[in-house]
Amino acid sequence: MKSGKLPIILASQSPRRVQLMREAGFVFEVLAVDVEESHDPVLTPQQLTTQNALLKARAGAILRPDALVIGADTLVYLDQQPLGKPRDMTEAEQMLRRLSGRAHHVCTGVAMAKEGGNEVHSFAVISDVVFRSLTDAEIGAYYALVNPLDKAGAYAIQEHGERIIESTQGSWSNIMGLPMEQLCTELNQVLGH
Repeated sequence: MKSGKLPIILASQSPRRVQLMREAGFVFEVLAVDVEESHDPVLTPQQLTTQNALLKARAGAILRPDALVIGADTLVYLDQQPLGKPRDMTEAEQMLRRLSGRAHHVCTGVAMAKEGGNEVHSFAVISDVVFRSLTDAEIGAYYALVNPLDKAGAYAIQEHGERIIESTQGSWSNIMGLPMEQLCTELNQVLGH
């Protein structure tokens, strides 16, 4: 039985995604899903992040077939290689050294699932980020302010990003982890508004 207004579920515990959805005025629930993410190096950034987003959205839709479930996956790409979340501070520092003074892409795949996962819709958005040239002291000072361990690429644009980022092109919210402009458009289509 379909209700007139489908509940919206965010299948992510990312505080940044929750914040972006709240700031956009969405009324939603948060549902933690446990999925084994793909790390297939053969896939393009759009394919890989969308595939992982679909895994999360479908897992949530199975648990909540009465709702529209949104899943998302964000990866930082440098030289066509994904930089996920660092395992420890040493790896985080290595990531920032690699990003220092260079341009990279941030790709977020978003998937929406309803009807228990039988009906899905997905898309991906890419934004460009250029880092300042950073010294080890600047990296240390940044990490004194920011915990990088739960962040793809070991940084967060919204947390003292001006210390490390020279410029961006494309969706700022995408770099944060959820491309809100595109999500609002696609969500209206899926919900038939």
